[in-house]
Amino acid sequence: MTRSGTPAESSLLLTDLYQLTMLDSYFRRGMTQPAAFEFFVRALPPSRGFLVAAGLEQVVHHLEALRATPEELRWVADSGRFDDAFLERLAALRFTGDVDAMPEGTVCFPDEPLLRVVAPLPEAQLVETRIVNLLHFETLVASKAARCVLVAGGRRLIDFGLRRAHGAEAGLLAARASWVGGFDGTATVLANLRFDMPVVGTMAHSYVLAHDGEERAFADFARDRPGDVVLLLDTWDTERAAERVVRLAPALAAEGIQIHGVRLDSGDLGEHARRVRRILDDGGLPDVTIFASGNLDEHAVARLVAAGAPIDGFGIGTRLDTSADAPYLDCAYKLQEYAGVPRRKLSEGKATWPGRRQVYRRVGSDGVLAGDAVTLVDDPLPGEPLLRPVLRGGRRVATLPDARAARERTLAQLACLPEGLRRLADPAPYAVEIAPALRHLAAELDARPT
Repeated sequence: MTRSGTPAESSLLLTDLYQLTMLDSYFRRGMTQPAAFEFFVRALPPSRGFLVAAGLEQVVHHLEALRATPEELRWVADSGRFDDAFLERLAALRFTGDVDAMPEGTVCFPDEPLLRVVAPLPEAQLVETRIVNLLHFETLVASKAARCVLVAGGRRLIDFGLRRAHGAEAGLLAARASWVGGFDGTATVLANLRFDMPVVGTMAHSYVLAHDGEERAFADFARDRPGDVVLLLDTWDTERAAERVVRLAPALAAEGIQIHGVRLDSGDLGEHARRVRRILDDGGLPDVTIFASGNLDEHAVARLVAAGAPIDGFGIGTRLDTSADAPYLDCAYKLQEYAGVPRRKLSEGKATWPGRRQVYRRVGSDGVLAGDAVTLVDDPLPGEPLLRPVLRGGRRVATLPDARAARERTLAQLACLPEGLRRLADPAPYAVEIAPALRHLAAELDARPT
């Protein structure tokens, strides 16, 4: 929270200082004509074959709410960096522009714009930092989640990462992004209130340790939470705990209480799962599921699944919410056009394609993605255009799919991935063509004096 109580994540000042200094100069020089900016990823992280676009809902909320509070205006005035004229312009500023974007849950690739903003230059410039902040993080986590989905083989996946996330907002948005990426739920309670996302939970080792005995802890928890009894087995001896579950089950069943599952959180999860499964089956509990957690990621899940471990679901936390093996994307939000003139950056290693762009996706007769083409918006090509209208004049022109709908889109898109893109390591390249119209425009601009 700011001192006035405004949530920090919605503050107009949650930006880089240079956004404000550039705004000041734009205002002074009357540079307020329409500008087109696009957000895109330059290159995939190592071992990634694709990304899943996420974060659009939060971007739209930010743009719709964009305005300076009295507290923020006082800071601008007190900073000594800006004059009264700038203060007046900032106080009146609202987002009045257009947004086109890929729907959340769309599989995407480098050089493809995920989002385009067209607005008066000061507006389009000011929102850069927060747009990158939101799209970068949620796309990163949703993409990691999708990799887990690909290897889990339909097993349940739950986000466990809040406590290890890099701050409260990161934990909350990671829960949302994991759902967009195909997860089934989260342990983060606020994600249910904010996003209507399924929230689930079991018990902690501290609950068992607070009791004088493990079986007593199991019995108390089951009787107090009879609707969804999942018991944590590895506080002391995992297999002995499973035997206690078997002994306890008949007494609970006589009270109408069913043990739904057990959780493993340490050690050799595959071997423990095999032993626990045997104990449960021999004890007449074949319907009790086994859920595993403990420093997991898509690679660990893949190994457990490949080994035939009898695990029905996974809780994935730290390595998901921090995207531990690939903690950032090489992404950017760049000026593509100003005052009707295409713009192109030529920095070494960071050159951009100019103009307002669209992505067309081709799908084969077998339903598998066959290739994308990036071109100018006035150069229609075969295939489905991926960027769709979201805002016009600062107002929504279509219903914005929520995280649940985005999750459905992700799962449908994952089902269409070429086999080579499903690999966790050394994925096959996917064809993204830069269309001749776009190459021709770039060559024209390169030939002009700068």
